[in-house]
Amino acid sequence: MSGLSEPRQLLDDIGLNLVFFTRLRLPSGDFGGRNLADAIWAAPFAGLAVAIIGALAYAIAVALGLAGGPAAALALAATMLATGCLHEDGFSDIADGFGGGGTRERKLEIMRDSRIGAYGAAALGISLLIRWSALSELAGPGHVFLALLAAHASSRGLFGAFMRLLPAARANGLSANAGSVSAETAIIGAALGAVALLALGLGGAIAALILLGLLFAAFRALCLSQIGGQTGDTIGALQQLAEIAVLLVASVSLSP
Repeated sequence: MSGLSEPRQLLDDIGLNLVFFTRLRLPSGDFGGRNLADAIWAAPFAGLAVAIIGALAYAIAVALGLAGGPAAALALAATMLATGCLHEDGFSDIADGFGGGGTRERKLEIMRDSRIGAYGAAALGISLLIRWSALSELAGPGHVFLALLAAHASSRGLFGAFMRLLPAARANGLSANAGSVSAETAIIGAALGAVALLALGLGGAIAALILLGLLFAAFRALCLSQIGGQTGDTIGALQQLAEIAVLLVASVSLSP
């Protein structure tokens, strides 16, 4: 985290996360030689960008006269387009691997297969249904933005801690090549994610924080038992599960 106090380094780290976790492109691809592990504290800012895109899609849809259900579907589609379905891909791979593999090696092999199986398709379908139904419960663009902000920023705030607390399950691959995450980096990312939860109100933030803590611990234990660590796919799956959890809380705390 050395150099993080420098404004240019802050911008470099935010830019690296935007380019890595979204389809957004910046004028410059020079991020001061930082690797993803150094910059992962800024992942919630990528979540903020995705939330803004989704909220804008919802607001435009409502302004054109669409009802809340179709507007929520378009908002969800916009967030997926913004990330190139990066985390959905990881979620489906984990479902296929953990559900269909009998051994650690077989699970990792399935996770690398680009084809989607029954477990992965079912997981994506359930994820989309829950997220859409939660957003559909919200009244108006303002509440949708708050829900998306909390869900997308807080879910990505878990990345650093997850990479810090689990070893890489493979010797190569996206996660293994990202580098080692320091404790300070992990804490800052988690703190930024926790702050974003305040968009749900104090009660909603506390409920979401508790739920995310339980989810994090359970998914960490599952990954250790299934493949002995973490991969890029597990990080994507964690984001999806956390996003679902926060949107469910938002559907209660932000409901009229």
